[in-house]
Amino acid sequence: MRKYLKYTKNFYFLSTAFFLFWMIFIDSNNVVNQFRLSRKLNQLEDQKEFYIERKEKIQAEREELMSNPELLEKFAREKYFMKKKTEDLYVIVKK
Repeated sequence: MRKYLKYTKNFYFLSTAFFLFWMIFIDSNNVVNQFRLSRKLNQLEDQKEFYIERKEKIQAEREELMSNPELLEKFAREKYFMKKKTEDLYVIVKK
């Protein structure tokens, strides 16, 4: 036991222990915060992949829509309820 007490009085041991305690628990970049930040980073990277895939899908649909006038007319009629001057439009709303 005296062997261990001898090391606890050593300046280098005390300074190293204090430094480790400071870095693990007290510092603003401590281990707990680093873990939370890495988890948040992983979540954001997953979201980034999702939105990149969604963006590519939307761009492909847009290209197809702009290249085909019939499809563009169908989209305008369904989404924005557009009509020709000679047509009547009836919207049925379900409760």
